[in-house]
Formats: sequence, C-alpha cells, structure tokens
Amino acid sequence: MFGVVFPNRSFPIDISSFSQIDTFHWILDMNTFVGEAYDQIREVCIFLLNGFTLPPDKALAVYIQSPGSAFLFCGAVALSRPSAVLSLPWPEPGGGEQLQLTDGAMLSAKIGVSVEDLSSLPSLDVVAEKRIEHLALKVGENLFNFMQSFCGVDGSRLVVPMDILDRWFKKFQEKAKRDPEYLKGFVL
Repeated sequence: MFGVVFPNRSFPIDISSFSQIDTFHWILDMNTFVGEAYDQIREVCIFLLNGFTLPPDKALAVYIQSPGSAFLFCGAVALSRPSAVLSLPWPEPGGGEQLQLTDGAMLSAKIGVSVEDLSSLPSLDVVAEKRIEHLALKVGENLFNFMQSFCGVDGSRLVVPMDILDRWFKKFQEKAKRDPEYLKGFVL
C-alpha cells in the first residue's frame, strides 16, 4: 500500500512496521525506531507502492504527534502526487514533563497515516507553501532593514529617499549575482 523513508536515517519501511488501528488508519511508534530522539527526525518521504491505487478522490494524510500533544497534519500523497518529502515540525510535548501511561510505560511520539477525502485536506504542497511564506518574510525583513538605515524622522513619520526601493533592489540583485549562496539564506 505505502512505505516511508527517513532521509539519511533509514531504509524503506513498509506498512508492516506500522500498527493498523482500523481499515483506514496506521500508526508508527517512533520509540521503536529512534527512542526519545524522535525530534531529530526532521523529514519523512512517504510513497505509494506500485500496484496500489487509491480512489481518485482519496489521499493518504500524514500526521505527527509528540508525547502528550495532539496530532499535527504534515502533508499527503494521492494518485496525482504518489510520493512526497514532508517536513516534520514536531510539536512541543504536552505539559513539558515526562508523560507516562498508567502502567509506567513512556508515552511516545507517533507518525499517523490515514485515508481521507482529498477535498477535506489542505493543499498537498504544504512544505512548498511554508517555504514561500518564509522566503517572502525574509525578503521583506531584508528590505525593512535596508530602508531603516536610510530613515529620517519628521514628527511621527519615518522619511526615506524616493529611490530607496530601486537602490535596495539593485543591491539585492548584485549580492545574489556575486554570492550564489546568499539566496539560500532566505530559504528554510
């Protein structure tokens, strides 16, 4: 049906490593894989296996859960996108203390996979959307810092030269041409 790989951390893991909760839900207990170091796993690649087909209106949604926290949606795969590398932004564990089950066993982090209606899920490209948002914020911050260095104060207003945007854009382009690594600093 599906498999996962933790880039630079694992060989492919098939559905047999997951506990099947019911017909449409599976859980991977991260303690069996990495113990308490689950938060060091920052990405997962999920993929549909050859020969398995989801109905066109369904997707496999991927969720993560830190000990004691709620599940958090990370992304999904569908027939139109049969594999994806998803970021794993692990939530803070609930309560900030060591959480235990009543029998003394530690609660563990989990990765959940479920079959869901494609129309009920957010965009399948959550990671790309987050990277674009991060890029826009970093470029805006760069512009703000540049403009702030030229600001004057007129009462309660900040005053900048009329050509400030042109100057910033030229400087931004020149720096990007000179140093190819410069733009990588704007991406997650």
